[in-house]
Amino acid sequence: MAFGIPSSWLQGHKMPSQNDSEVPSGQSRPSTPWTEFGLLSFIIKQELSRIQTATLVRVDLCTNSGGLSPVGLVDVTPLVNQIDSTGTPYPHATIYNIPYLRIQGGTSAIIIDPKVGDIGVCVFASRDISKVKSSKQQSNPGSYRKFNFSDGMYIGGMLNGTPTQYIQFSDSGIKISSPTSVTIESPSIVLAGAVSQTGGGSTTFSGSVSSSGVSLSSHVHTGVVTGTSDTGTPI
Repeated sequence: MAFGIPSSWLQGHKMPSQNDSEVPSGQSRPSTPWTEFGLLSFIIKQELSRIQTATLVRVDLCTNSGGLSPVGLVDVTPLVNQIDSTGTPYPHATIYNIPYLRIQGGTSAIIIDPKVGDIGVCVFASRDISKVKSSKQQSNPGSYRKFNFSDGMYIGGMLNGTPTQYIQFSDSGIKISSPTSVTIESPSIVLAGAVSQTGGGSTTFSGSVSSSGVSLSSHVHTGVVTGTSDTGTPI
């Protein structure tokens, strides 16, 4: 017995094709027999077609622009069109105010806000998350909707181009590259290892600089006689 249908009925009846990739979502083949099994299969497919799981989307707007701020929201448009039984495509409308993923633990975070035009993955919650979004607390679902486009969450980029600013991890080490500048802010910075400068350019320090306990900005040399001549070059 399958779906409450006696096995004796199933014998001698043509079953619907299992190759669903050739049949539009929620539709039946003209050759599918209009039987109790075919009707039940059609109803199940219709309901499954309403469930949203995950899809690729394009970022149309982001409330943040790389600044120091709480995690924001994005507006996205699903990139896989809807299609009817005749093959006519119907582009999706924009989904507004979708929370996006930031790698963060407590008050420590990596801030890389989405940019307009990014392609990424959007997943859809099994229940209405609107109250949790507004309160940021454990809450009841905002409605009875399930697996809905309105409850999407943008979790990052895919299918995007080559970056020009990046942190790169490889077998040869870690590379930080920026076309403009790199700023490190901290009350104390410790460099554990040899430091070298390549590629030219000057190095400027606004505070005191010491080497092996000797100040490079205010140390004195002993055993010299004051006069009008300059010292020799560093050796």
